[in-house]
Amino acid sequence: MATTTKALARGAFATSSATLYTVPASTTTVITNIVVTNTTSTAGSFTLLLDDVSIATTVTVGANDSTIIDLKQVLATTKTIKGFASAITINFHISGVEIS
Repeated sequence: MATTTKALARGAFATSSATLYTVPASTTTVITNIVVTNTTSTAGSFTLLLDDVSIATTVTVGANDSTIIDLKQVLATTKTIKGFASAITINFHISGVEIS
């Protein structure tokens, strides 16, 4: 079994629901943390879903601030992380471990 620690996804959120990461074939992924950053001078919000189940719903991120979500969640092959934000100035960085 190969275990690879990696950045699973990073970038700016879209303003409508989009897939941020899909677990590759023959792989199990453990999500370890998520950092969400607001790069503008007005507050914004975001929503995150693991396998279409909300883990963060309309969470506010203050102006020029960050929110850190530490968790240990397992996703099986083909499961997804989805999300969206109130503005494209909300960025995400999702870290974890892929086991194949």
